Amino acid sequence: MNRIEKLVIPESADCALITSDISRRYFTGMKSSAGIVLIFRNAAYLLIDFRYIEKARNTVKDCEVIEQQNLKEQIAELMKKHNACSIAVEAADMTLSRMAFYEEKFPEFEFIKSGELSDNISEMRTVKTADEIDKIKSAQRIAEKAFDEALNFIKPGVTEREISLCLDEFMLRNGAEALSFETIALGGKNTSMPHGVPSEYTVKSGDFVLMDFGAVYDGYHSDMTRTVCVGQPSEKMESVYNIVLNAQLKALDTVKAGITGAELDRSARDVIKNAGYGECFGHSLGHGVGMEIHEFPTASEKSETVLKENMVVTVEPGIYLPEEFGVRIEDFVVVTEKLCENLTKCPKKMIIL
Repeated sequence: MNRIEKLVIPESADCALITSDISRRYFTGMKSSAGIVLIFRNAAYLLIDFRYIEKARNTVKDCEVIEQQNLKEQIAELMKKHNACSIAVEAADMTLSRMAFYEEKFPEFEFIKSGELSDNISEMRTVKTADEIDKIKSAQRIAEKAFDEALNFIKPGVTEREISLCLDEFMLRNGAEALSFETIALGGKNTSMPHGVPSEYTVKSGDFVLMDFGAVYDGYHSDMTRTVCVGQPSEKMESVYNIVLNAQLKALDTVKAGITGAELDRSARDVIKNAGYGECFGHSLGHGVGMEIHEFPTASEKSETVLKENMVVTVEPGIYLPEEFGVRIEDFVVVTEKLCENLTKCPKKMIIL
């Protein structure tokens, strides 16, 4: 059974209208910036314009490909063919202006905007197939090689922006179709900002350098963070680093199918709290990764989501001391029945350059 056949269309709707770039790629296997997928319970259609039609006909296997010419007439014809009058939309991605466009063009149809379709798609994407996990692993291998390249590049005198560009260029030259997100590369006091933006700050001896980055391979993201030291760290830097490392190792020993996101978060958070730095860990422990860099499930203090086998989730505790430094260590893992498979192979003991 393919993904289109697995989609659960809300009972209140006769069909589903797929309009977001991510969902369109998920169901058709083809990347594009345009087109819609109209899915009925016994048929599916990709309507896409001339720019993509040749590629679509050669690529898309699980639904009928139709060249988009007059969208209003073509959708109306398909709705009539399947005796349909109600359409579920991706409420999580549909803009107000786009929704108004469809309602104006198709006043004869009822649009179901409850969010159920988006929830059903999100649930499908949360548990990964073996093929999806392989693509995520490929993305991660690219990122890890970029990290090795950066270790040879980082030294006193280089800027945060130069480190960021080093990582980005390597990933894009070595198989990444895109970056998972804007690379974070921070040095010195700037490492205390969890999502700081790389600047012209020049790395100095004794600085921590924090790097959070990832690659996209065939539509799937990777995500990792490492904190390294340029020159000898202070005793406090070593102590904080080891607290974060122990918190992460505790979480990695905890994650498995059947626990909640809150339980996973707490396993790491308690280590940091008990060391006296609880207020310095202000973000959640982790999030899902897949065709988007932030997906379900979440591993946060309030998450009631029960982890299932083949979910992919990050484990990224951190301690951030304003005007001093910050440390974050991030791996991401595949949840299994017993513990997990760690997809991140880079060393985690403090690296001193």
